Amino acid sequence: VQLQAFGGGLVQAGGSLRLSCAASSLTASSYDMGWFRQTPGKEREFVAAIDRSAPDGSSVNTVYRTSVEGRFTISKDNDRNMVFLQMSSLKPEDTAVYYCAAISATKWRYVRFSAKYDYWGQGTLVTVSS
Repeated sequence: VQLQAFGGGLVQAGGSLRLSCAASSLTASSYDMGWFRQTPGKEREFVAAIDRSAPDGSSVNTVYRTSVEGRFTISKDNDRNMVFLQMSSLKPEDTAVYYCAAISATKWRYVRFSAKYDYWGQGTLVTVSS
């Protein structure tokens, strides 16, 4: 399984970015997907997660860290095995390396905990200037 995150870059405060995560050899219906971020010297922190597809292809649950609720939106494209993080109203404190990750669909209750994830992408840097 490989996860590749991309779409990071430099943006001014108040701006927007869309991160993408491409999953290979991974079935969207089998895994819940999450985004985390990390800054130097700090623990990797949870940003958002979206659950696996329901049998009809819909996703039911999403969850966000409090500080990004209303500004970030996680979504997925099951046909392309991709997950997205639309980030708006960005703030300098959103600056970090962002990682996408996959967690077994049986562990949804643990999606906020990085140690529970099974697969990780390589990270993409987001820099928000003030």
